[in-house]
Amino acid sequence: MLKSCPISIHRIDSNLVRLIAFQVCILGLAYFLTNNIYFIVIILLDFSVRSLKIKKLSLFNLIGSSIISFFKIKPKMCDEAPKRFALNFGLIILTVIILTAYFQYQYMTIILVAALLICAFLEAAFDYCVGCKIHYFIQYAYYRLK
Repeated sequence: MLKSCPISIHRIDSNLVRLIAFQVCILGLAYFLTNNIYFIVIILLDFSVRSLKIKKLSLFNLIGSSIISFFKIKPKMCDEAPKRFALNFGLIILTVIILTAYFQYQYMTIILVAALLICAFLEAAFDYCVGCKIHYFIQYAYYRLK
């Protein structure tokens, strides 16, 4: 299975994605420590803004870009489509987290936040994108069955 996307020719900096994932980890841990849903709402709002491709309004993007500029980190480019798929998948998960918290399904909320944290940690620490792997699998299955 090739790790390139036949749909998108756009590329993004993997270092920026990893820094954003690190910020998601911090806010996810803050949620676990305080049980304050506003930390999840902040993540949801940032994911929403980035999903709409309004990078200027993304606090995570601004912080990550500033860190990259300050430390003069060389870009490590990767395909955008799998990362965008992972972003949109995360947006869906975050929406479900907000709903489960609102309807007081505490165990489901904790499980979903833990899953989000694990995925964000894998991205931040090891450059391993779970959503991207799902994207590659879907692409592989689609073109295999076609």
